[in-house]
Amino acid sequence: MALVLAIGIVVDDAIVMLENIVRRIELGDTPLVAAYKGAKQVSFAIVATTVVLVAVFVPLIFIKGITGVLFTQTAITLASAVVISSFVALSLSPMLGSKFLKKNMNKSKIVIKFEKFLKNTTYLYRLSLISWINKKKIIISFLAGTLAITIFLFNFAPKELIAPEDRGAFFVIVKAPQGAGFNFTKNKAEDIEKLLLPKVGQGEYRKLIMRVPGFGKSAKQVNSGFIIVLLEPWSKRDRHGVKIMRESFGQISKVPGVLAFPIMPQGIRTGGIESPVQFVLLGNTYEQLIKWKEEIKKQARKNPGLTSIQDDFDLNKPQLNVQIDQKKAADLGVSTEDIGRTIETIFGSKRVTNFTFDGKEYSIILQGDIKDRKEPDSISKVFVRSQNNGKLVSISNLVKYKEEGKSPFLARYNRQKAVTISARLVGDYSLDEALKFLVGVVEKNTPDAKIAYKGESEEYKKTNNELYVIFALALITAYLAMCAQFESWRHPLTIMLTVPMAILGGLLGVLVVGSSLNVYSQIALIILIGLSAKNGILIVEFANQLRKEGKNIHTAIIEASTIRLRPILMTSLSTIFGVLPLILGSGPGAASRLTVGITIFGGMLFSTFFTLYVIPTIYTIIGKNSQRIDAVEIELNKQLKK
Repeated sequence: MALVLAIGIVVDDAIVMLENIVRRIELGDTPLVAAYKGAKQVSFAIVATTVVLVAVFVPLIFIKGITGVLFTQTAITLASAVVISSFVALSLSPMLGSKFLKKNMNKSKIVIKFEKFLKNTTYLYRLSLISWINKKKIIISFLAGTLAITIFLFNFAPKELIAPEDRGAFFVIVKAPQGAGFNFTKNKAEDIEKLLLPKVGQGEYRKLIMRVPGFGKSAKQVNSGFIIVLLEPWSKRDRHGVKIMRESFGQISKVPGVLAFPIMPQGIRTGGIESPVQFVLLGNTYEQLIKWKEEIKKQARKNPGLTSIQDDFDLNKPQLNVQIDQKKAADLGVSTEDIGRTIETIFGSKRVTNFTFDGKEYSIILQGDIKDRKEPDSISKVFVRSQNNGKLVSISNLVKYKEEGKSPFLARYNRQKAVTISARLVGDYSLDEALKFLVGVVEKNTPDAKIAYKGESEEYKKTNNELYVIFALALITAYLAMCAQFESWRHPLTIMLTVPMAILGGLLGVLVVGSSLNVYSQIALIILIGLSAKNGILIVEFANQLRKEGKNIHTAIIEASTIRLRPILMTSLSTIFGVLPLILGSGPGAASRLTVGITIFGGMLFSTFFTLYVIPTIYTIIGKNSQRIDAVEIELNKQLKK
């Protein structure tokens, strides 16, 4: 994905360089002189845009965790591509321009018509700019409104770790009641499989793979099952995999006696195949945690955006506590060891020896028949031999037993007693909304409870919190990099005002296609900081050059904006067209690529248009009382001549 983005970005420096050389040839310079003077004119702008882009990418390297790997790879790839393209534009492009560009080159009719159209557009832009540059209050109000709308949309947009992807397969998780045997779970899993089998080979379902018990943590739990539903290739079906999965839930839920639900695996794995919502309650005692989690689950079930709500601390695992009457057993001559080993062998199992037949070895295991191990009363059928008289004694006369429910395990999180509440999301209900809802429930109903997160929820919270820090660092590093190059804090501030417009355009693009703020859109928004600053740098830097030639600030900024219109349009269009394959692509990873593509597409489209009017106006406001960029140099030369 980073390589596709780089295609539209790396050509920008070469475009700026060659456009300026061509402009000077059109003004009458020879190709060699035009290459020399043109390169000298725009070299600062190219270096400045490269430094800003690299400065924006550097903070991405410091993100930790699973998503940090994704950010780091993108940052290193794009930063390397930009640095190399800048070097090529400053060295190879002027040389090639001086050799291959000629005066009065033959032009086709299409090129002539396009040049005429571009000249008319430039003329109309100049007229409109002269009109708007004096409407400072309107421009400032527009900027303030843009910032307010950006903040609102940032809070309004749905947020999640990654966009739901069509992975070409989905899983069906089957959970039978605690204490259910292998055969019960297998039969229920087969019932679910029978509901899905008729669809195999009908255009959407390709193959079903079932396993009892399940995978991962459930591999040793016979009350769990796992079905892999492989879908047909993307080119052979019309519907998105997520829609097919959601439709299957209606059939899967018809099977009674088990909890079964489908889940689509995502590109970023966050610790097993779990529900996206993993909300952890921490407390001092399990009794306290039971009260809290029941209240929270009660409120969560009222939320239509959540389904399959469960926790990992249900007292539903049947357990038979057997207490031996030591005195009575001793009187009858039966040892505690004999009672324990007999119960273990009949109700559990015991490997006694091996049997070899036809070159193969088989284990001999003693165990009671399955029908005699289902009911607690079957213990009355078990006998042990008395050491006093050799007679058989019923174990039921020597023990007392009580059936009770226990939790399968006592969970802890960060060394504290914990209960994890998990849930799936319904429809377009986002992970951010779900977690905020649960936090609100805790604050209202169980304020003493401490909370934490697991799995996808934990990774989302980490990434979401780091985003604000990384975004701020990207803005600061970009601003400081420009301050060092421009030797001024005013001009970089003018350029940085393009960022809110780019972010607003990116957010609008995300909302238009129905996507969300996730890892991929966050990457795109950070990239937009550098991309949007490029247009401002081209205008402001050239305006400073014209002021060095003695022109006043008003004339300089209008002329700079008019002259730089063509390279700004060319570089912006190259970036916009460069992301079109991400937007129009389909197949594996299409949702992630769409999110990145539409964010950059919307951001560049929106910021490019308004930058052409906002930057010149703000430049005249902020730089009104500023000196020429070479004022210090002029003063130094004066003092040296004295």
